[in-house]
This record gives sequence, C-alpha cells and structure tokens, in this order.
Amino acid sequence: MSSVEEKITPRTQRPLPVDFMAHLAARGALRDAQATDAARTPRHGEAMSAPIDWSALTRLTASALADELAGFYGCRRVKRDDLTQSRFAGGDMSMRFLREGRLFPYEDAGGACNLAVAAPIDDETLRSIEIALRKPIALAAATADDIDAALSLRSEADQNNALPQASAGAGEDDLDNLRDLARGAPVVRALDDLLRLAVEQRATDLHIEPNGDGLQVRLRIDGMLKNVPPPPMSMAKGILSRLKILAGLNIIERRLAQDGRAHIAVGGSEIDLRVATMPTMHGECAVIRLLRKGSGLVALNQIGLGPRDEAILRKALLAPYGMIIVTGPTGSGKTTTLAASLAVINEPTRKILTIEDPVEYQIPGINQTQVHPAIGLTFASALRSFMRLDPDVIMVGEMRDSETAHIGVHAALTGHLVLTTLHTNTAAGAITRMIDMGIESFLLASSARVIVGQRLVRILCDHCKEPHRLTEAEVGADERYAALGIAPGEVVCRPKGCEWCGFTGFRGRKGVFEIMEIGPALRRAIGPKTDASELEAAARREGMSTMTEDGIVKLRAGQTTLDEIFRLTSSL
Repeated sequence: MSSVEEKITPRTQRPLPVDFMAHLAARGALRDAQATDAARTPRHGEAMSAPIDWSALTRLTASALADELAGFYGCRRVKRDDLTQSRFAGGDMSMRFLREGRLFPYEDAGGACNLAVAAPIDDETLRSIEIALRKPIALAAATADDIDAALSLRSEADQNNALPQASAGAGEDDLDNLRDLARGAPVVRALDDLLRLAVEQRATDLHIEPNGDGLQVRLRIDGMLKNVPPPPMSMAKGILSRLKILAGLNIIERRLAQDGRAHIAVGGSEIDLRVATMPTMHGECAVIRLLRKGSGLVALNQIGLGPRDEAILRKALLAPYGMIIVTGPTGSGKTTTLAASLAVINEPTRKILTIEDPVEYQIPGINQTQVHPAIGLTFASALRSFMRLDPDVIMVGEMRDSETAHIGVHAALTGHLVLTTLHTNTAAGAITRMIDMGIESFLLASSARVIVGQRLVRILCDHCKEPHRLTEAEVGADERYAALGIAPGEVVCRPKGCEWCGFTGFRGRKGVFEIMEIGPALRRAIGPKTDASELEAAARREGMSTMTEDGIVKLRAGQTTLDEIFRLTSSL
C-alpha cells in the first residue's frame, strides 16, 4: 500500500447509485414503476452516475432531491452559501471532471475536506478522489445548481487571469490571433457553459449581445426571454470567434451578417445549432437556435386540440387527397403539429415525402429532405421532383412563394395529400394569403380541406400554481375581462414559482387552436375578392371555435393564465 493510501481511513463500501434509486422508489418519489428502466444501471469501476437524469426520474424538486441524498448517505446537507464562501479543496483536479460529475471539494470551518455531490457516487470513485487529494473526504449533499454556482466562482479567477493575455491579441484582426483566442480554455469553457445551461433550462434560443454596459446573455424559455449571468465583456470577441469556428463562418468578417450550422453533444443529448450573427454598434451579436435531435414526437392528442378539432383534423388526415394548411407566426408550434399529424398516417401502405428547413423531427419510415438553396434544392424544386417519386403524402415545410404554392395546389388536386404551413394571423387569413400568391380561388376551394390556426401559451407549473377567485373590482377595472366573457366570482389559476419551474410559475407550452373545415358552405364563400372576416364568420356559423375561445377553455381548466390569454388576443 502506498503512503498516500495509508493516510486514508479504510471505509466500508458505499451503496451504488442504483441503491439510491431503490431508496427513492421505496419512498414513492419515482415518477412511475418503469423509471428504473430508463436509467443506466451503474457498475463497480464506473466513474459516477452522471448519465442518470435524476430530476427526470423523480417527482422531487432539486432541493428535495438533495435532502433525500443527504438522508440516504447520512451526511450534511449544504447550501450555496456554504460552498461559495468556503475554501476550494480540489487542488489541480480537472474542472471539466468536476462540472460533469457535479462535484465540489471544499474545506469546512474546521479544515476538514468535504465533497459536495448532487447525485450518488460509488465508493471506488470517492476513493480515487481521496488518493488524488491525499486526504480523507466526507460527503455532503447539495443541488446541482448550487454546485455549478460554486464551480463558476472558482473558474472566474482562472478566466480573469487568462484574459489579459488572450485579449492582447484579440484587438488585432489577424486570423491567427483570433483563432488562438477562440481556442483558449476560458473562452471554450465559457461558451460550453452557456450551451449547457441553455440545454438544461429547455431553451430554444441563446442570445449573446454586447451593449454599452457589458455582455448580455438571454435564453428564450417557453417563448419568453430570460437574463442569465454573462461571461466578462472582455471575452465577447473570443466567444463569437469560437462560435463562428463551430458554425463554419468567416471569423474575421465582422461587418456583415452571417449564418451557419453546427452540431454538438451536451449532457448526452445531440443538439443541432443554427447560428446567426449580426454587427451592432457595440460589436457582433449572435443568436443560436437549439434543435434537439431525436426529440420525441408529441402525439396528436397531446398538443392541445379539443375533441371536436382533433376529430376534424384526423378525418382530413385520412383523406386520399387535398391540402391541410397549418398557419401562425414563427415559433407558434406549426412544425410540431405537422410532425404529430404525419405520425398519425405514417404506415407502410403510404409513401410520405417531406421537404423541410430544417428537419426538426426525424420520423422513421418517412423520407425527409432538408432544403439546400446553395445548390438549388428549394421547396419548389424539391416539390417538382417529389411528383415523380410516386408519393401518397407530401409535406412542404412552408409555402414561401407563388411557385411552391402553385405546385402544392396542383399536387393536392391530382391525388396527393399535401400538408404545409403559412405565416398568417388566423385560419381564414390563409385563404386570402394564397389568393394573394396567385392561386385561383376556385382551385383553392377545391383543394383545401382543413386550415389550422394556432398559437402557443405557457402552461402553469402543476407544482406551484395557485387558484384565485376574481373580484368585481378586478373585473371592472379591465374591460378585457368583459370582452372575453370572464365574470366576477370565476376561479382562475395564477403562477407562483418554485424550483421545479425555475421560479417562473410556468413549465412548457401548449397550443391553442382554431380549425376551419372547408365544407360546402365555405367552398361557396371562397372567391377572388373574399375577405378574411367574412370567411371567419362563415366558419363560425359552421361551428368553428376561435383561438381566443380555445384559450379561455384552457384558462378555465387551470392550464394557463389570464395574462397569457390577453397576450394571445393582442396578436390576433
């Protein structure tokens, strides 16, 4: 036995992470009986149980999970201040290793060495750390966020020490200097941390923006932007250069907007990035769209459709030909609705072809193509080629121009089911938009079967939402209540905020819909000078409910809030 090992007190073997899972199951904290099947069973000799997503397996908040971990090990439960105000005891240990394992070694007030953990750790890993640090270690339990915060503070000094040297070369436009800056450890770590944070918080977009006061970083979560702690402004040029290298962009071009793509792996998830940069007065800004590869398809009965609307859409999907149009602004969930619709009819007896920009959902059994304008592969050119491939169903990601619209209508009239999207405010507006694109009204009346108008509203967190009975004073003070048919005494739910939802009060989004079925009455109403309001009135007479009415149904069901409905109605 080495002298280092002799200093470490032998200990009985600690339980494995799978034992902690059994502990949680016994306490009824797992989400379902099959939760253990979703987790990777750890074995002796593996470093740690980081691949197991404990938050996804349990019903517990991060704080409650840390409490359970402390009880399981019989160790201290420490908070963020305990860690950030303590002395780091990790020596020369790899920060990447500590970040990936969510580990923070520190000295307590008595000088003893402790290891804060956010998940179970096996005995062999702990013993290896003790040997590396040349001292025995006591375990402590903390949340992953608190450990991340402590590690970030520890990294900040390293970053600040490395920045002056890196920044000295960054002032020049020399390509080699920019490349060296972009590959510097602090810059790489800063961008990696931002991307990891974006993935962990379910963000769809990451905004990196310089301004007069420094660097601003924001995440778009559930459709709303949220500020997060930024890296130092002195790292901005390096971060942008690093991002450009990943996306295959010109790192010395700062005068023009650029866009590109990249692929990364974060926490076991495959992520496609769409990167766009733009010069501003204070430097370049960047927006990164995060697309999770292999994201699970949402079933058609889970996207938020009411019973009547779902029945109408399913009926149209089973038709042998015709056109189904999903309409709404960017980010309203149109692609999710199309993917859920395709899943309904995805059978070996049908040949389904899609042209998309980009391919967000990969669906087995469907031939999916991504546009590539640089080589001439556009929506229109792909659609023309599809007609020679004997398809039963064609999905066109977007009707962007007159040529694509004409080919799509022709396909719908010649025995193909065509699904596509448009950017209009309402379902009725899709008809007038297609006519404006040069489609003859009689062709549109013959080809269109269903038009789906949709928006997304944020869904209240089930763990913390609070019921509230509206008073006469509240309803009387805002005329929008009366306009929506909301009366005093009605009970609605309000957001509160907890660890489960990141203290926003909301977790996830769901669609609100209006589905216009093109029956005989509406076919007669479609003409070259048709007005969208007239079409909507005709559809209402046929039983269509509007997006506002669907939103109020979800409000009264306790799924969303009045503010979300007011935000919805202001966009219609």
